Order: sequence, then C-alpha cells, then structure tokens
Amino acid sequence: MSGIILASGSPRRKELMERAGLDFSIVTADVDETIPGGTPPNEAVMALAVKKARAVSRDFPDRLVIGADTVVSIDGRILGKPSDEEDAHRMLSLLSGRMHRVYTGIAMIKNDRVKSFFDETAVRFYKLSDEEIRAYIATGEPMDKAGAYGIQGRGCTLVQRIEGDFFNVVGFPIAKIYREMRDFDV
Repeated sequence: MSGIILASGSPRRKELMERAGLDFSIVTADVDETIPGGTPPNEAVMALAVKKARAVSRDFPDRLVIGADTVVSIDGRILGKPSDEEDAHRMLSLLSGRMHRVYTGIAMIKNDRVKSFFDETAVRFYKLSDEEIRAYIATGEPMDKAGAYGIQGRGCTLVQRIEGDFFNVVGFPIAKIYREMRDFDV
C-alpha cells in the first residue's frame, strides 16, 4: 500500500505502521486538542482524530491521511497526557488497583471521503505504592502518554490484565486500521 500519510508524530504509531509493512510518510499539523467538558471519550477521540487528519488532508486531498488520538478514561473522566509530574502522580494514583478504559479514535480521509471509528480496551492496574508511582514517574516515561503510562515500555509492570486489543492501548489498533484502509483502495 502506498500513498498513505500518517498525521501523527508518535514514534509508537510510526513503528506499528512500519511493522505492518505499510509505505507511508508522516505529516503533522498543529491543532487545538481541547476536549469540551462532558464529551464521551469515544466521541472525543474520533473528533480529535478527524481534526488532525483534516488539517493534513487539505494539502494532500488525493492521498489517504490517517489521524489518531488516544485517551484514558476512568470514572467518566478523560485523562490525557499529564501536564507535569504531580499530574502524572494524580493520574497513576487514580488508576492504581482499578480498571480503566483506553480509547483510540482513528480518522481516514481521502478525496473528501471521511471514515472514523474508535477502539476500546479495558486495562486493570495492580495496586501501586506511592514509591512505585514516584519511581515510574522518575523514568520520564509517563510524561507524553495518555493516562501517564506506556504499556509498551516500563509501564508494562503496572498492568495486571487487559481485555481487548493491546495495540489500542499503545495508541494505534493497527490490525483494525489495516482492514479499514481497504475501503480506500490504497
């Protein structure tokens, strides 16, 4: 498959596209990622994914542009990326010993045709001590990740179990994306 643009600077998404053997380029655009209060997580990630893909597709209308966004949700609250170490501590404390949900929204745009969908995975954390949380934060890994953890990195030690697509938790449900791309003849 060729002619694909990934509208994301995420190294994890790039790696998964490469693992799938896809021929693609990366083009990103700055977009406002503010989520209006009260927006359900599945709607929020799809809206942001569409916003990111649209911003890039304006310059490449005849190419398939893929945008993505991921959030963590618990108790009806959306957890994005932490603003600082204390915010990361708050998030990880909230997730400790509990089940939460990871939502990734995907948008595909080509020639004004828009397709968007989301995937949802349930994740349960082990009960974490304050010392474990602070040690994990000290690695720096949580700072650019939704929910303040990366399951594909050291954050794997926090996770007791998952129900759903592991790659969705990474931020890119690649098998589902690969199948949905077939509708665009790329």
